[in-house]
Amino acid sequence: MSARTSAAQLIQAMKELSVEWGQTKEHWRDIKSREFEEKFLSELPVQINRAVAAIEEIEAVMRKVRNDCE
Repeated sequence: MSARTSAAQLIQAMKELSVEWGQTKEHWRDIKSREFEEKFLSELPVQINRAVAAIEEIEAVMRKVRNDCE
């Protein structure tokens, strides 16, 4: 699996989680749901974006190494 594929899968998983969380919030509306969202989900998009950026950097380094070794 390429780094690019991994990044795409991570983005897709975040989209799916967002949809599922939206549906969950329709039924789970207490303080614990808000705490869960703040503790685990609120920063997740930022963390995902950082991870994707890191994956893209790794992909670029790997591509350069491959080219240098040829």
